[in-house]
Amino acid sequence: MFDNQKFQKLIEQDGLSGEVSSTNGFIVEVKGLKGVRLGAQVLFEDGQRGLVREAYGDRVILFNIDSEKIAPGTLAVVENDLLQIPVGKELIGRVVNPMGNPVDSKGSLHTSKTSGIFNQAPGIMARSMLNEQLASGVPAVDMFFPIVLGQRIAILGDSKSGKSTFLSQLSANQSGTDRIVIYAMVGKRKVDIEMLLSSLETSGAMDHTIVVIADIFDSLTQSYLAPYSACAIAEELWSEGHDVIVIYDDLSSHAEAYRQLSLFQEVDPGRDSYPGDMFYAHSSLLERAGKLADTQKTLTALPVVMTPNDDITSYLSTSIMSITDGQIIFDLNTFRSGVRPAVNAGLSVSRVGGQAQTVRQKRLSGTLFQKVAAYNRAAEFSHFGSNLSKESAIDLKLGQQIYEVLKQTPEELYSLAEQQLVLETVLLGNAAYDLDIAGLKESAKQLAHEAKDDKDFDRLEEQLLKKHSAKPVQTAEAVGGDNAPA
Repeated sequence: MFDNQKFQKLIEQDGLSGEVSSTNGFIVEVKGLKGVRLGAQVLFEDGQRGLVREAYGDRVILFNIDSEKIAPGTLAVVENDLLQIPVGKELIGRVVNPMGNPVDSKGSLHTSKTSGIFNQAPGIMARSMLNEQLASGVPAVDMFFPIVLGQRIAILGDSKSGKSTFLSQLSANQSGTDRIVIYAMVGKRKVDIEMLLSSLETSGAMDHTIVVIADIFDSLTQSYLAPYSACAIAEELWSEGHDVIVIYDDLSSHAEAYRQLSLFQEVDPGRDSYPGDMFYAHSSLLERAGKLADTQKTLTALPVVMTPNDDITSYLSTSIMSITDGQIIFDLNTFRSGVRPAVNAGLSVSRVGGQAQTVRQKRLSGTLFQKVAAYNRAAEFSHFGSNLSKESAIDLKLGQQIYEVLKQTPEELYSLAEQQLVLETVLLGNAAYDLDIAGLKESAKQLAHEAKDDKDFDRLEEQLLKKHSAKPVQTAEAVGGDNAPA
């Protein structure tokens, strides 16, 4: 028998105990444990742990957290009334599994607090309006679909469309703030995990990040628990007075793990073979985000969903979109066209983003949407090879300049002021000039600290346009005036 002093101690304290009667994959049936609470944490005599899912008198159904190998006849005892994990600031900079145990090479953890993982979301009276933008450092998102601290916004896209790169950039852009990022990786390959950790270490983001990992070789139960564990860790830091950002990468793998567990449990499948409570499993997780009225601190949720072949109409995609306050969609067609980050401007939306923008930023976003739409129309006409009208030629040229601004490498990050300066300068030129976009971005980084009010922005944009304009494409009079935001 496995030498487990904690198990023996719980038995000696007359804890609720029982015996494994049968197993089916990760599903364990225990006889005994009468009166056990749903969600309780059970310790087996071989050191493995289980989560109570159903109880029918003295017949109890558990998820085995550690593996699908447990012998009938194994003894079990209730360890905690609720599944508990360690939480606290000590986890910052560490990589842990869904049970809060370290899986990096930085030694053991010494935390003083624990928390249940299936916590209730704050009530409506405990919440406050969202009004502060979360800058990702990516103009294609910040200027078009601003994320607000405390928001729930879905990140959708096919494999290799740029989702993980964007999330790494967002994490890195929180350096220099008191915000903490919790990154949950669910059912991922080890190579993907290593790439993320390397990116976080290189950018310095690991200093304010906690990574919760359930890789593809871990148990299905750990993949199921990982998002809830990450949220519980975030909630503790949130209650301590920090703004926290939780990235669930990804809920498609989480749903797949839950589906397999439910099939082992012989639960009748619902739509797309997912269990009937799939929507509840995700909504109860994501509704835990928000802004607290008493501290004004926020918990932001960024659930990631895979959309194979860019199909966003599947059950899981539409379910997550109905729960969240918007979605940012990355698509492969845009990626292959050379626009990276490959954000689909036609399908993405941030339903509360405008609440965090100034009047000038709102005007800029509105103008950008108009110019991009005009560019797409002009691009369609240009395929026919006919001569474009003067207005269409301007739309085409201006759209090309805007898209050139939006392109960036994974290492590039821009503050909101820098983004605003560059894009408003492009609009000010209104395609009347050839612009040195790379030089314009570099100059904006150097001058952004001077932009304090609208007059500063106007002055700096005139300087930037004059400095980085090559020969005029056509005169401003021919273009029809300037379209820069006032």
